[in-house]
Amino acid sequence: MRIFYNLLLAGLVLVYLTACFRGTPSKKPPIHLNPNMDDQPKAEAMEESRFFADKSSMRMPVPGTVARDELMENIQYFQGKDEQGKYVKHIPVAITSGLLERGRGRFNIYCSPCHGLAGDGTGIIVKKGFMPPPTFHQQRLYDVEDGYIFEVISKGIRNMPTYGHQVAVSDRWAIVSYIRALQRSQNATLEDVPEEMRGEIEE
Repeated sequence: MRIFYNLLLAGLVLVYLTACFRGTPSKKPPIHLNPNMDDQPKAEAMEESRFFADKSSMRMPVPGTVARDELMENIQYFQGKDEQGKYVKHIPVAITSGLLERGRGRFNIYCSPCHGLAGDGTGIIVKKGFMPPPTFHQQRLYDVEDGYIFEVISKGIRNMPTYGHQVAVSDRWAIVSYIRALQRSQNATLEDVPEEMRGEIEE
């Protein structure tokens, strides 16, 4: 019986000592069943190259190369201007209920803190002492081109920061469409109401 306990104790000590060595650094490389993707030949930035005559691994792009997602040939859509550099008068996308709804959501997130939900320049941070932005319901901003509003959203103006890096191009046009809807809502006439609903208003 004593021999059994001695063997059991020796086994426990062996297991304990083996566990203590788990996780210790080893100079031997790890075993990889498929090392193909662990060690790939590549050139890192500023690394010397033995292949090219100028010894540089960094190469100039082939002429005409365009980075992915940066082919912006449609100037009106991506810049809000025409080929002469003038602001486009009207939004270069189809105005739909989905576009207006998207614009309302983006406007409420990015614009309403300053401009207010109605676009009258009385957002929450104005009530906290921030300089009020101009109301959208003034003749000057009624008369500006849609491309101008797009550029202001993209690049900012005066106290307004740029939102070009936060708001996608499609969402900027959606915001422009919603701003125009806000402006029209403050100056709506009977002609803006569908004919089938005019009777309800007149009553």
